[in-house]
Amino acid sequence: MASKPVWEQIGAGFVQHYYQQLDSDRTKLADLYTDASCLTWEGVGFQGNKAIMEKITSLPFQAIQHSITAQDHQPTPDSCVMSMVMGQLKADADQVMGFRQTFLLKNVDNKWICTNDMFRLALHNFGA
Repeated sequence: MASKPVWEQIGAGFVQHYYQQLDSDRTKLADLYTDASCLTWEGVGFQGNKAIMEKITSLPFQAIQHSITAQDHQPTPDSCVMSMVMGQLKADADQVMGFRQTFLLKNVDNKWICTNDMFRLALHNFGA
């Protein structure tokens, strides 16, 4: 069996690490963002490590658990890795909800960081 391309290994490793940290201690995600990183959370933008971490740590749940159902990874022409994740999450006593999240990963000083992060719950408002 052939090994996975390096970008798939990088993307899958990042995704596993990201959701383990988010599910156990979201403050540890700070190491994955820089002052140039951008996050779009449900259509609202945040730029820089401080703003991103303020958003992530202020999310209104005590406990969360993610289940990844699919992930795809691609190399970019500038040696980055784009990762798209689909899955389900359960926060506190809320019902299980689907979500989608996309990451753009860049190697900076031999460490993969997230330069861009976009998150959406998979909710549909057909009446709007």
